[in-house]
Amino acid sequence: MAFIAVIGWFSLGLQLYILISNAPENGLSIQEAVFNFFSYFTILTNLLVAASLSIQLISPLSSTGLFFSNPAVRTAIAVYIIIVGLVYSIALRHIWNPKGLQMAADRLLHDAIPLLYFIFWIFYTPRKVLQYRNAIRWLIYPLVYLVFALIKGLTTKWYAYPFINISELGAGKVAINCLFVAVAFLLISFLFILINRS
Repeated sequence: MAFIAVIGWFSLGLQLYILISNAPENGLSIQEAVFNFFSYFTILTNLLVAASLSIQLISPLSSTGLFFSNPAVRTAIAVYIIIVGLVYSIALRHIWNPKGLQMAADRLLHDAIPLLYFIFWIFYTPRKVLQYRNAIRWLIYPLVYLVFALIKGLTTKWYAYPFINISELGAGKVAINCLFVAVAFLLISFLFILINRS
């Protein structure tokens, strides 16, 4: 648990450093770069992983520690971070070729953390405690993020991900893309629940 948390915080810090360092050449202020940093589902979900594990380590019996150790909450986080890895591999990995520190941050945030958290989930989540109805509630976080990302894109013309870029793809295509992602969330959720219940 501690190892994943440390890797998570390191990865997030590295990515933030890269974005701030590259802000001038990208025509951004530091404030804009930081705001964009917190506008990625990848960043928010890795932050959720690192924060949830850290709280469980530091204050396991607090209300927040108990909340994050709840099997349903742990599984929701597992679903989110696995989706981060899957969407990146399927839709994003082929469209750019990061180098150096950016490649290291990329691999940690999209590959290492999802794999490590999945292993953590397998070994530290009580079995046969999840219900299939949990999957519907787990959609709240990605839906709230989607609304935020679309509003930000429409108001600033900057979209965190190309597959939600309404300016280039149009509302219809973005709606279809979002539907596919929502279905992916549900399928992965049902898979995690099935594994837990088996």
